[in-house]
Amino acid sequence: MHRRALLKRLAAHQTRFMEESAYVARARGFIRAHEDCFHSDLWPGHVTGSAWVVNPSRERVLLLHHRKHDQWFQPGGHADGDGDILRVSLRETAEETGLDPSHIRLVDDALFDVDIHSIPESEHGSAHEHIDIRFLVEMDDDLPIPGNDESHQVLWVPLAQVVRFNNSLSTHRMVEKTRRLRRRR
Repeated sequence: MHRRALLKRLAAHQTRFMEESAYVARARGFIRAHEDCFHSDLWPGHVTGSAWVVNPSRERVLLLHHRKHDQWFQPGGHADGDGDILRVSLRETAEETGLDPSHIRLVDDALFDVDIHSIPESEHGSAHEHIDIRFLVEMDDDLPIPGNDESHQVLWVPLAQVVRFNNSLSTHRMVEKTRRLRRRR
C-alpha cells in the first residue's frame, strides 16, 4: 500500500471518538508531509501497524507483555519500509504470536482504530511517536500461542478485564468498539 492508499483508508475511517478523529487528522498530515513515513528511522515519528485480535465470540482479546516496554499491548510493530500497512499488521501478528498466518483471519480490511502515542527515549533511539494503524483480526482462542522472544507472555484476556492490563485511552476505545461489535451480532 502506497501512502495514497493509506490516506484513502484514513479518509474513509469513521469514528465517534474525538481523540481518534484528531489522530486521524494528524496522521493524514504527517503521511502527506513524509514520503518515508513507513521507515522506522524517520524522526520524530513513523507509521506502525497493529492488530486488535479477538476470538470468534468477541469475548476475549489477545494481549502480549512486551519485553522492551514492559507493558501489555496488542500485536504490532514497525513497517520497516513496507507501505502496505495491512500486510505489516498481519505479519507482525504472525511473528509476535508465533502462529502460522493461516490461523489469523482479517475481519475487515477497513481501519479498526488509529492512535498516535509516544515512545520514550531508550538505548534504541530518541523519543518519538508511533502513528499506529490498527486492523481487526480474529483468531481461535483454543490454539496454543507460542509467542516469540519480544514478549514475556501472551494471554487471552476477557474483554471486561482488558483495561486491567492496559489502561490507556486507546485500549478503552478498542474495548468499546469491540463491545459494539458484539451487540450487532
